Amino acid sequence: MTPAKASDVHETAAARLRLLGQQYTRTRRTIVDVLRKASDPLTIPEIMKGKAGLALSSVYRTLAVLEQAKIVHRLVTNNEFSRYELAEELSNHHHHLICTSCGRVKDFTLSSKVERSASKSLEQIATEAGFEMHGHRLDVVGLCADCS
Repeated sequence: MTPAKASDVHETAAARLRLLGQQYTRTRRTIVDVLRKASDPLTIPEIMKGKAGLALSSVYRTLAVLEQAKIVHRLVTNNEFSRYELAEELSNHHHHLICTSCGRVKDFTLSSKVERSASKSLEQIATEAGFEMHGHRLDVVGLCADCS
């Protein structure tokens, strides 16, 4: 996946934080940048490895605020660590391969033809259930190459 344009991501992040009465601090900007450049969702230790000098307690607090502001999306796997990525509106539409053994998460995209077909099918299912669909996420659960 190609990283989103930094200026657009940072402008949107700052605006979303302002709506919550929060500032876009240097630490928040650093974490957003680490996630923006990542090819797959990251654990907190991986985020900290991506930028030296981040304090663990600060990263936890920052991620909670960024998640509340809908800047960051948290993925929970059966691994001991949650994984974090930029919210889809700040990156590209994608889906996840999730390993049930090690908790690794790998992003993937569908061809535009398959994506349209999946969206149409999911919209039909939602409509039949009386559900107003705003989007979709697809998680494929199984074993990664290392664990299988």
